Amino acid sequence: MIAGINATHNPDKKSWIASANLPDADFPLQNLPFGRFRRVTSDKSPRIGVAIGDQILDLAACAEQGLLEAAGGIVVRACQDTSINALMRTGSQAASSLRSSLHDLLVEDSTRQAAVSRNLLGIAETELFVPSKIGGYTDFYASIHHATNVGRLFRPDNPLLPNYKYVPIAYHGRSSSIVVSGTPVVRPSGQQRSGENDLRFAPSRRLDYELEAGLYIGQGNALGTPIPITESAQHIFGFSLVNDWSARDIQSWEYQPLGPFLGKNFGTTVSPWIVTSEALAPFRVAANPRPAGDPAPLPYLFAEEDQQHGALNIELEVLIASEKMRQQGIAPHRLSCVNFNTMYWTPAQMVTHHASNGCNLEPGDLLASGTVSGPEPGSLGSLLEITKGGRDPFTVPSGETRTFLEDGDEVILRGSCSAPGFRRIGFGECRGVILPARV
Repeated sequence: MIAGINATHNPDKKSWIASANLPDADFPLQNLPFGRFRRVTSDKSPRIGVAIGDQILDLAACAEQGLLEAAGGIVVRACQDTSINALMRTGSQAASSLRSSLHDLLVEDSTRQAAVSRNLLGIAETELFVPSKIGGYTDFYASIHHATNVGRLFRPDNPLLPNYKYVPIAYHGRSSSIVVSGTPVVRPSGQQRSGENDLRFAPSRRLDYELEAGLYIGQGNALGTPIPITESAQHIFGFSLVNDWSARDIQSWEYQPLGPFLGKNFGTTVSPWIVTSEALAPFRVAANPRPAGDPAPLPYLFAEEDQQHGALNIELEVLIASEKMRQQGIAPHRLSCVNFNTMYWTPAQMVTHHASNGCNLEPGDLLASGTVSGPEPGSLGSLLEITKGGRDPFTVPSGETRTFLEDGDEVILRGSCSAPGFRRIGFGECRGVILPARV
């Protein structure tokens, strides 16, 4: 069952924290995303927090002071853990109770402002972490526009492989190299082949980003027990931004016959906040209609509710800032903007397919969507597509040209949701700057 709209989505409600009420605030009262943080000056273990305006509410401190009792004892205990995984494990109803309690504490007419205010800390005063302990990371390939664009570079007459419209394609990534926004990314080195006899080990010259959304698993499933499509939404705790960096030259040499390996696993950047499924309820939309002639999903991947409300209206954008641009004070340059509702497969279909063979998903696992691209030139989610495999350079405001990323380039992903009659909410930023290879 998909989370519905309730009092926590009321757009007329404001917070007593002024920064949460600004029109362009990513984290208004209607959002309340979860993350992990600690003070910049601290060496203690991270704590669970909720973003509100430009502040973080310390949930462990609130739990210790009896401010979260209305959410129930299991939630209070989970909020005192050092990771969000314990909270994810409690299930969607418990997480909803916590959201309701937090809304009541932070709403404008709250009677507990004084007690709550002692547990606030400015986001700028903190160090943020990957929001969950990620045991498993899977990267999907769910954008048909991206799959077609990339396939056309290598197979102009037959860009999509026969299985694409039947199977939500994915591969298992490396969770140990997932880093939080702001962490520099070292240019990888690897084997590359540019001609019949030109094989070398060297720093990648075709380093790329991939604009993706990620979903975090809440309650998992037992090994051997599939997740029905009608129950998948209950297993999704929330969503974030993902940049699955890709070394295209390393990737193209190694990926046959077993798929992505060292061209992918050197680094994946995630935004520090998980926007919950409940917060996203007002932005549910119908799944992208399949073109006439495309096969219907197999029965295990089809549910009417998912087709009607299983996609998400998330506006995603990519910006780039070269080192020269930053030195000259030039604002980041937008490369693309695309809506997540263009995807061929819904999040619930990804979850159901992942568990369809009995694979056990666990709380905190990350499933990335794959590169999000749309049908228009300005909606492409990677440089591989924008530059047509490096053949069409583009120019940034400093006058520099690019086909792929250079050292010093910073890539910034942003995401937000808007809908008539509801408050805009955001995901924060997902940033990473490229450092030279270590050779």
